[in-house]
Amino acid sequence: GDHRDLHSFPTRRSSDLYNIEAEQIQNLFAGNIRRLLMNANLDYDKIYEIRLRVGRPLFYTYDGGEGFLTDHDGKYVVTREDLKETMEYISGYSLYSYEDEMRQGFLTVQGGHRVGVTGKVILDGNEIQGMKYISCINVRLAHEVVGCADQVMPYIRKKDWVAHTLIVSPPRGGKTTLLRDIIRQLSNGEEKKKMPGVTVGVVDERSELAGSYQGVPQNDLGMRTDVLDGCPKAEGMEMLIRSMSPAVVAVDELGRKEDFKAVESVIHSGCKVIATAHGNSIEDVIHQPYFERLVRRRVFERYIFLDKGEHAGTILGIYDRNGRPC
Repeated sequence: GDHRDLHSFPTRRSSDLYNIEAEQIQNLFAGNIRRLLMNANLDYDKIYEIRLRVGRPLFYTYDGGEGFLTDHDGKYVVTREDLKETMEYISGYSLYSYEDEMRQGFLTVQGGHRVGVTGKVILDGNEIQGMKYISCINVRLAHEVVGCADQVMPYIRKKDWVAHTLIVSPPRGGKTTLLRDIIRQLSNGEEKKKMPGVTVGVVDERSELAGSYQGVPQNDLGMRTDVLDGCPKAEGMEMLIRSMSPAVVAVDELGRKEDFKAVESVIHSGCKVIATAHGNSIEDVIHQPYFERLVRRRVFERYIFLDKGEHAGTILGIYDRNGRPC
């Protein structure tokens, strides 16, 4: 990779905002766990997940690995009552109102945090109807880093031009965080640089970009952005083109065959595409069969490669449609 642009996303927080968010996160959990979190004095900016499994230690993952929450007896072991109480807080004592989201195995809470659940799946034929006997809750914390796209914007946006862009990174490499801020900056524009804002259509299949809670985005995606929340990517892209006249369509994690067909439709309609994908290198991307066709046809005008490095969001390199460093 081209290491000329090696840097990581900055974090910008006021302590007041941080305290509000810390309290918001702690209040999702059962009383026993909330007390442990408060005593542990964790830096939630650096934490990705807090995971509760019945009969197992309570642990969290962060930038550098994982840690356990402890009480006076050592590692705290999660009880079924902890899970039940946590689900009540998360759902506002109204779990049935989240039935649609539970079918997908997760729900989104205030602050844009995503709560994954596992347990006994209830089937009707081959259709998932819901879940009971929940045995694990995984709270994935939303990390909005306003301004983290500052370094890449000059490469993907000129006055009247936006590049078809693919952001590639390994899991937890920061691609969703970067995409979110690119969307915000394209949508708002920049007066000082005489860069007009553009209409952006976002298909947020897993509620990770906007972090919508009761239909309202919890993350700032800009003033000219329209979000289809919880909608499959392929169908969502087609819907946006038909109904919302976007200049740019943004999606997270291309993967299915239908996604790539929809990307081609978006391009034929004259819209720009900004998307993300899993991978460690351009070779990783080329060897995925559906990507190969787009790469061969030089559809994407910019490739941005990220790595976890020491921190999520390390930019390894930015390349043009021919694979040359920009």
